[in-house]
Amino acid sequence: MPYPDFIRAFPGLDVPFPDDVVETAVVRSDAGLVAFFTFLKDMELPAHSHGAQWGTVVEGEIELTIGGETKLYRPGDSYSIPAGVEHGALIKAGTRVIDVFEEPDRYPIKA
Repeated sequence: MPYPDFIRAFPGLDVPFPDDVVETAVVRSDAGLVAFFTFLKDMELPAHSHGAQWGTVVEGEIELTIGGETKLYRPGDSYSIPAGVEHGALIKAGTRVIDVFEEPDRYPIKA
């Protein structure tokens, strides 16, 4: 099931991936960033690090490697990535996740 229209109407993020690969919607505050991601195609997210991140899988699956440990996450599974810990993922088409970033400016909002 797609996110409701009111969430899909939130501003998008300027992420370094094509629009035909991932759709985004975001709520931002001074305290952090809540992002709603829909992956339209299989995608490999290269290893990287940044501030703390928490997420949950709504639909689909992600093979997520956090600090060298790889696990498969499915609907209802949540993950927590401490600040500065390297992580990367293989994400299946059709996957939807909600990610919360401690950095309110982790990604810029699309103009």
